Amino acid sequence: MKYKLLGKSGLKVSEICLGAMSFGTEWNWGCDKKTSKKIFDVYANAGGNFIDTANIYTSGTSEKMVGEFIASDRDHFVLATKYTLFDRENDVSFSGNSRKNMFRSVEGSLDRLDTDYIDLLWVHMWDSTTPVDEVMRGLDDLISMGLVHYIGISDTPAWVVSQANTMAELKNWSRFVGLQIEYSLIERTPERDLLPMAKAFEMAVTPWAPLGGGVLTGKYLKKQKGRIDADHPRRNDRNTQIAKAVMDVAKELGVTPAQVAINWTRQRGQQMIPIVGATKEAQIKDSLGSIGFIIPEKLMKKLDKVSAISLGFPHDFLKSDLVKNVAYGGTYDQIDFSRK
Repeated sequence: MKYKLLGKSGLKVSEICLGAMSFGTEWNWGCDKKTSKKIFDVYANAGGNFIDTANIYTSGTSEKMVGEFIASDRDHFVLATKYTLFDRENDVSFSGNSRKNMFRSVEGSLDRLDTDYIDLLWVHMWDSTTPVDEVMRGLDDLISMGLVHYIGISDTPAWVVSQANTMAELKNWSRFVGLQIEYSLIERTPERDLLPMAKAFEMAVTPWAPLGGGVLTGKYLKKQKGRIDADHPRRNDRNTQIAKAVMDVAKELGVTPAQVAINWTRQRGQQMIPIVGATKEAQIKDSLGSIGFIIPEKLMKKLDKVSAISLGFPHDFLKSDLVKNVAYGGTYDQIDFSRK
């Protein structure tokens, strides 16, 4: 396992993050404590130090298990958890991004995790009601108090993140160093605004669902005789073709489809640290096998082509030859746009 700096920070995290959403059976899905510990041990013994959980995962059991698993070497691990989602139903004070819920939620997470501090606190998603300055000032206060070391944001529009980080820089508050989003071969829409924004602010990206909810492993193709068009938003004709391409590439390289899907995200040209989860020991071993190879450029292009999306306006408009000509007066091809 190799390590990366998390965005514009000095925090060193492993190149693959372990997602702990499956730790616990309260949601009638996931794995019991014994299996969760086996998954954790496989990851830790491979050199992994970056664990991702949340206050709501398996109704708090995930945090409790993670806290117990890392307790013997707490400072070695980079512990990430989240706030925003509810801890109590039908109570407006127990959800959202407000300062009140932020401090309440963090206190609860610290208790369940049995730790004095959280390495990385994610805003789980934007609630569209709390002012940006309230969120950023609250997070900065948590850092000043020593309860949180770094902050990131998940599942939020690019314009909100841009406003937040710009405000933080102007106010001398702590800024987001990470962005957590759904991103995979079947979900490339973040390429329109979220990924360019993250690159501009030097934020690390931690994609969740890099396997497309299992679609990219090919398991649904096997179950449904070459089609994944069941009543599910991720199973349709387009994704069927992408899954088949992943399987073809995996066969050519002598690896598994899951490893191909994970490495496609890792080779996207900016800092990507995919979050992988598991409900079985064999699954985490399979995912970790992705660090042993690189997808050749020719095969990356094949995957890029079959999964390509339209970036839409204004991106496609600005890339058109006509616009390039009128914007640069015929000099576009003479310009080196890199800043390195």
